[in-house]
Amino acid sequence: MRVLPLWCSFLLAAGVAPLPVFEDISKTAGITFRHSKSGTSRKYLIESVTGGVAMLDYDGDGWLDLYFVNGAELKDPMKAGQVPDKSDPRFWNRLYHNRRDGTFEDVSERAGVRGYGYGMGVAVGDFDNDGRPDMYVTNFGRNILYHNKGDGTFEDVTDRAGVAGGGWSTSAAWVDFDGDGWLDLIVVRYVQWDFEPDIWCGSRSEGYRSYCHPDQFRPNTHLVYRNLGNGTFEDVTRKAGWTESPGKGLGIAFHDFDRDGRIDVLIANDSYPQQLFRNLGNGRFREMAPEAGIAYDDDARTYGGMGVDFADYDNDGWPDVFINALATQRYALYRNEKGMFDYASPKTGVATITKMRSGWGAKFFDYDNDGWKDLLVAQGHVMDNIQLTQPALRYFEPMLLMRNVQGKFVDVSAQSGLPFQVAQAARGAAFGDLNNDGWVDVAVNVNDGPALVLRNCGGNGNHWLIVDTTGTSSNRDGMGVRIHAVPEWGPEQYGIVSSAGSYLSANDKRVHFGLGTATRIKLLEIVWPSGIVQHLENIQADRILSVREPAR
Repeated sequence: MRVLPLWCSFLLAAGVAPLPVFEDISKTAGITFRHSKSGTSRKYLIESVTGGVAMLDYDGDGWLDLYFVNGAELKDPMKAGQVPDKSDPRFWNRLYHNRRDGTFEDVSERAGVRGYGYGMGVAVGDFDNDGRPDMYVTNFGRNILYHNKGDGTFEDVTDRAGVAGGGWSTSAAWVDFDGDGWLDLIVVRYVQWDFEPDIWCGSRSEGYRSYCHPDQFRPNTHLVYRNLGNGTFEDVTRKAGWTESPGKGLGIAFHDFDRDGRIDVLIANDSYPQQLFRNLGNGRFREMAPEAGIAYDDDARTYGGMGVDFADYDNDGWPDVFINALATQRYALYRNEKGMFDYASPKTGVATITKMRSGWGAKFFDYDNDGWKDLLVAQGHVMDNIQLTQPALRYFEPMLLMRNVQGKFVDVSAQSGLPFQVAQAARGAAFGDLNNDGWVDVAVNVNDGPALVLRNCGGNGNHWLIVDTTGTSSNRDGMGVRIHAVPEWGPEQYGIVSSAGSYLSANDKRVHFGLGTATRIKLLEIVWPSGIVQHLENIQADRILSVREPAR
């Protein structure tokens, strides 16, 4: 029988929360990370958008660990050619090992993953198919590829692999876009910006500076690296057709939106048209967001796309899209109608709920295990002095939880626990089951603040299944595996193996299904990137199911 923390038990017993609540366990769990942006009077743009967080089982013990990305020291002002300094421990990235007893241990120094440069985000994937998750850390400037050595430490193999990138990288994703069994790497880049020239934004007459709007800067080309299978990568950005489609990218997710068997890539852009790169199957992509109906909102306007997810919220078998935005813009929910998208925010309740919100990390996930994917959004405005120009808005915002009621969304934040009543400048968010109890938990990186680790207290009696894939002919992670679950009753559901999505962050790659009152799954159809289709029948609920790709 599952034992709940006392706080959770009290709320449930008192009848205060008929739905699951979340508890911030960061302090009791030993998560002492505090993000440091090193804010300056110059309002350097990089200060406002960092940083990400990852959930990964780096030591292979079956329990998810946590990795937080940090900023670096900025001088006020930064001189031409000067680089941010990460030597002070308060700016280190931090890796926390899950002790499996509800607590975590800081192993950053021993593991060798303190990072360098001004940190942004992190992507997780097994790029060399050795069974151990590796990490790609994005920065303003040079990025880092950490190879997992399997002994609790990581090795910086960036130079050997050829994936240092450059410019301002934000989110990244590991995905086998050419189906050769090796994970490729796509790196999202933001605007063309540097410390010099030092543009003044704000009001000189009133004597204050603000972070500059992205309209002040040119878009940047995203980077596409093809894995050559020998520990090195080839920059195929031009060859893959991405050079002619620059963006102002912040978030990335992938799915097979047109169900042609090839993985497509979605990028959230800030005050710039959103992008959908359709995989043409020959190592090339075509950007087709405008014709697919996903580039703009329902008024044909751009908006501040930041966090993103690509999943089937209405259980019809076609992956839908969520991209959040800044206050007054409304978050964008696009319903997939057989390969074309309809802006569904107004009709689903999302527009009304989010009109005055500013979102970052976000994900579709079934927080109450009822068979319908809900939406959690980490929030906070980008401008720390936004009230000077828009008095109705706030920089600090509490997180938002929208419950999916058969395709319509309801704001349940007020009844979901104390963490949803506390305002902060949240940025990256990662999602996964930290204690293997079948209820999805959340880790949040707060800009210039202490991290949050939200334990899902569950307790409503609903059942679940988690699927953990291992590829053989396909990439070992099984990234891109599509799963169709048919419970004994309740809605049929669809999922994809991916650690991408949200904002600057990496999620648990395991696929979670909430089953409501169903205690078994009649059929589980698994479609591997290799083309192999696997069928499993009569699967008992409330378990983590390990599935290995069968031989051809």
